[in-house]
Amino acid sequence: MGQRPPLTPDFYHYPEASIATVEISINKDALAVSWSDSTQLSCYYLWLQENDVSNGRVDHATREGLIDPADLDVELTLSSASVDPLGHLLVIWNNADTSRFHSGWLRHIAEGLHQPKAFLPQPSAWTAARLPAPPSHSVDHLFTSYENTAAWMLDLLKYGVTKLTAAPTASGYLKHLAAQIGPVRDSNFGALWDVKSEPAFAGKNDTNSTANTSHRLGPHTDLPTRETPPGFQFLHCLCNEAEGGFSTLCDSLAIIDHLAQAAPDLLEALTTLQWIFFNRGPALDHRWSGPIIDYTPGSIIPTIRAFYPVKAFPNMDDNDIPRAYEALRHFQTLAADPRFQIRFQLEAGDILCFDNRRILHGRDAFNQAQTRHLQGIYIDRDEIYSLARVTQRRATATLINTRN
Repeated sequence: MGQRPPLTPDFYHYPEASIATVEISINKDALAVSWSDSTQLSCYYLWLQENDVSNGRVDHATREGLIDPADLDVELTLSSASVDPLGHLLVIWNNADTSRFHSGWLRHIAEGLHQPKAFLPQPSAWTAARLPAPPSHSVDHLFTSYENTAAWMLDLLKYGVTKLTAAPTASGYLKHLAAQIGPVRDSNFGALWDVKSEPAFAGKNDTNSTANTSHRLGPHTDLPTRETPPGFQFLHCLCNEAEGGFSTLCDSLAIIDHLAQAAPDLLEALTTLQWIFFNRGPALDHRWSGPIIDYTPGSIIPTIRAFYPVKAFPNMDDNDIPRAYEALRHFQTLAADPRFQIRFQLEAGDILCFDNRRILHGRDAFNQAQTRHLQGIYIDRDEIYSLARVTQRRATATLINTRN
């Protein structure tokens, strides 16, 4: 029986990518792996120890590392390294133990396919001229194949918004949809929340959110009062018989691109000067401080903190307040400008899906004497990104999940 490829510290199958040469550093603490096209990868010896499936340093059942960093063996250094007959990396340690590392797994790291942004589309900023309506996908076909799910994920992450059509209008359907995506992000509104106006309640004042009134909602993002606002929002239209109430959407990335060229001083104020966002509910006290355009470390795109009903206090030097307000007024004006904003009517069975931290959403005022009922959920970016990576990898058949 011939030699089998080495196991990898995950559950994917990697195509073999035969290594051309291996060279150990002078002090024996690293090696350089090279391929015939001059691609290279530097491997530190302790990192190789952590990812050594051959010698039980990675659990076979979970493919998770077993070595506490405090227990890393700094005396276990590299003795020699070569390419085995199948083209994989063969390492001999100074205690005579041997380890094998899969060439395809090493190659995917050299190509950056282990990075958080891997298998995710590059966000594409859009204006009303470029994207006059959200990309549309039918719920009926969404999960019938990895290709269909991947196509939906591609649009959702590229443009930050899609519209799902032909969904059942049963209350709670979003829970069924979420079960195929990932855990729902709970909030003070509940895991599943209603945006509802009925004639019987017209004129009453018993709501805890501006969303449950008939007022216009200007361009905004939800829950900037949280350290990490919810990632994606799903709004399911169960019934819409009200006059008015057109939904509005705007891509913050397009506004940022515009400001970078037209008003860099205002963009600087929006990204550096902080505001305090504060829930005013009688039984709530969520609050956070941050800039309107918040470049959170590690994020692929910034978080937009823009909901004027909960923007409470400037949190900056007094001398900066005038330019902070000037920048904020300009930002909100652009978000409602027809060049950047699209308007459309949600119909029963539509589900609007969008990145709550990127896309500013809103609605026109409507006649509260007519019925309008939406339900919503939040799902964090982590879950959407995970689904996008898995379906993209499976749909392209480049890397196939082989876990039973």
